[in-house]
Amino acid sequence: MTNSNPENYLLEIRNKSVLEENSIEKESIDLIITSPPYNVGIDYSSNGDNLTYKRYLIFSRNWLKNCYRWTKNTGRLCLNIPLDKNKNGKNSVYVDLTTIAKKIGWKYQTTIIWNEQNISKRTAWGSWLSASAPSIISPVEVIVVLYKGEWKKEQMGMSDITREEFLDWTNGLWTFNGENSKRVNHPAPFPRELPKRCIKLFSFVGDVILDPFAGSGTTLIEAINNQRYALGLEIDEQYISNSKTRIEKECHFHHNSLQEKLSSC
Repeated sequence: MTNSNPENYLLEIRNKSVLEENSIEKESIDLIITSPPYNVGIDYSSNGDNLTYKRYLIFSRNWLKNCYRWTKNTGRLCLNIPLDKNKNGKNSVYVDLTTIAKKIGWKYQTTIIWNEQNISKRTAWGSWLSASAPSIISPVEVIVVLYKGEWKKEQMGMSDITREEFLDWTNGLWTFNGENSKRVNHPAPFPRELPKRCIKLFSFVGDVILDPFAGSGTTLIEAINNQRYALGLEIDEQYISNSKTRIEKECHFHHNSLQEKLSSC
């Protein structure tokens, strides 16, 4: 993959579930970047987001296990999740999912703190001006960086990160705004800046990038625009249709070329 024209890079969106072991070929992925459902009651078209916490952890274990199977021995996982969840009781999502991932076999490398700079208007303070039961809100999310075999990866392709990007992004506190859900036709998107940084920091040009919860196609857009293979899983056909339209626009594809590439999706 030496031609820098993004139309020559592989793009595939599969209408399959992350819970199906055969949705992706074994040991074929270099880097996974994803943000799974948070189980906070978001109105997804084809997915329930209101499981009991026990069932949510079982769901998480099943898809993390499949991702481990699909990843190469040199592969990595960037997992965007909340610190905790306070719908129907506060739970330590970050701690619990990281623990589950390590039990499966994922190895822990680091945690990046993402400051979204977006604190919604508060409606609950707990015990106001009292130590009785104050409510603490953390206006950040995390990106847990995990890997499968050895952390050091042999360089097979070009590294395209600049000096300024490397110095800035290896600081584990990232500050940028979230994404507008209406703009991308998806109820829970993350901004393009998030996968862009993960792709350039943790993969080489020509690597295979997977988002098993492809949603609005954000990870795929950044994979294509940064000359990687882009592969996504998405169970909702409408989200796939929306993401195709968005990819065509934001990756500067010619219409006929993109339609040809997506015809088998």
